[in-house]
Amino acid sequence: MSKKHLLWALPLIVMTSCDFGSFGHKGGIETDTIDSTEIIEPEVKIVALPDSSLPSVDKIEYKIEVLAPEIPGELGDLKDCYADAPGILTFRGGPYRQARFNGKVTGRPDTIVVDWVFNTDCRGEWGGGSGWTGQPLYINWPDSCTKQFENYAQEEIMIGSLCGRVYFIDYNTGKSSRPAIDVTNPIKGTMMLDPKMNGNLYVGHGVPSHEPFGALTINLKSHSIEHTYPRDPKAWRSWAAYDSSPVRVGHFVFRPGENGTLYKFYVDNGIEKMHSTLRFRKKGDSAGGVETSMPVYANYGYLADNHGVVICVNLETMKPVWFYDNKDDNDASPVLEIENGKPYLYCSCEVDRQVGEGTAHFAKLDALTGEEIWHFTLPAKKALVGSKHFDGGFYGTPLLGEGNCSDRIFANVVRNLSGQNGEFIALDKATGKQIFSTKLKHYAWSSPVSFLNEKGEMFVFTGDTYGNAYIIDGQSGEIIHTAHIGTNFESSPAVIGNHLVLGSRGNQIFKMSIK
Repeated sequence: MSKKHLLWALPLIVMTSCDFGSFGHKGGIETDTIDSTEIIEPEVKIVALPDSSLPSVDKIEYKIEVLAPEIPGELGDLKDCYADAPGILTFRGGPYRQARFNGKVTGRPDTIVVDWVFNTDCRGEWGGGSGWTGQPLYINWPDSCTKQFENYAQEEIMIGSLCGRVYFIDYNTGKSSRPAIDVTNPIKGTMMLDPKMNGNLYVGHGVPSHEPFGALTINLKSHSIEHTYPRDPKAWRSWAAYDSSPVRVGHFVFRPGENGTLYKFYVDNGIEKMHSTLRFRKKGDSAGGVETSMPVYANYGYLADNHGVVICVNLETMKPVWFYDNKDDNDASPVLEIENGKPYLYCSCEVDRQVGEGTAHFAKLDALTGEEIWHFTLPAKKALVGSKHFDGGFYGTPLLGEGNCSDRIFANVVRNLSGQNGEFIALDKATGKQIFSTKLKHYAWSSPVSFLNEKGEMFVFTGDTYGNAYIIDGQSGEIIHTAHIGTNFESSPAVIGNHLVLGSRGNQIFKMSIK
């Protein structure tokens, strides 16, 4: 038996304390921090997928650099360490980026109630509030962890702001739960709270107002910035923003950058060490940046960049497995789903690199091979407003159907064919055929979220860039209710029960109830 297989055969040992180096929640443990006598029987482990490169990889060039060869690259436990986490700790909730938040409503919801409004600071040309993707994190702190904080809320919202601060909000009252942390540069993307509960909050800068510009890690125990990763001189692209929400798998945290690089960090007891990097680009093209958040299945990760490149990467070796050309800028994160025991990937693109009116693409792929299952297209346009342009196509991450809509996948799409207009569409997951298209008052970058009632009927909430909020019947596409609430909902919501938290491009963060 190899060392790797021997490791996987060991029983799982679970901690019973929370000192940010050993955590008692069943969501996971840090390595080498065994301090408990509680033993659980071995679980069935997910088998690592092959370290192979399919012929499609020949269409890209890439470079792998191992910076810490003394640390094995094997991920360790491949199970979803977000599955049992006490909250929503990364973009769309977990490694599949599915947004299965388990939203619940009673009957047929027809009302949106604003429960509280939290105001951020407002400074610089980017103002305050939150922008794309800007999803809040939510955590219901386990009792074993609460003693670590002098100023906390049992249920807490964490959100990065365009004003360059990270805010902490009491979920129940809407008041500050602890002081904001100034990270100097605007934050556009979604942060990630380490599901191992080691106190690491991973943050990415979105716009370079000050140097250093890049990525950082906040230590929640000391309530301060612990690590800073500035511009990478080895990157194949100079833009050093990090809109992608990091993801943890086993012993490692993965951070895709807009500089065309995937970074792999070994994390033990909250201490990070950069293990390796992958730089990639399509042959004959410059490197694109990754603004999407990476889905993960077992040891395979899926990157989609703003030059249309979609690649599957073996996260143990950092070698590409397959390549798919998605035609144009990928800003909507790919979504993974297991169907009949097999993983499939949904990915969609904008009209950005195309000139004038173009085509937005939405594809379903075999996640193991990159084979195209179906391919949906619709016309969209890059709109010019003064000196600014607004791309068409898909910005918001798609939403998988559930309940009575489990046969479909939903998405907001920017058309820009008659002014800055947009639609909410449903596609058949089996065929890619359009089931319905519902016109919105304005185009939407926000990612839709779902609620199920006691009958298993699915209802969708989404916001648009004029601050309108919608409740939509997932079966018919009918808009049940519309309310003008914010300034501009570019951000994506986090759902808790029949509530959601969503930021606006003004300086406001909202908690709403769906009734």
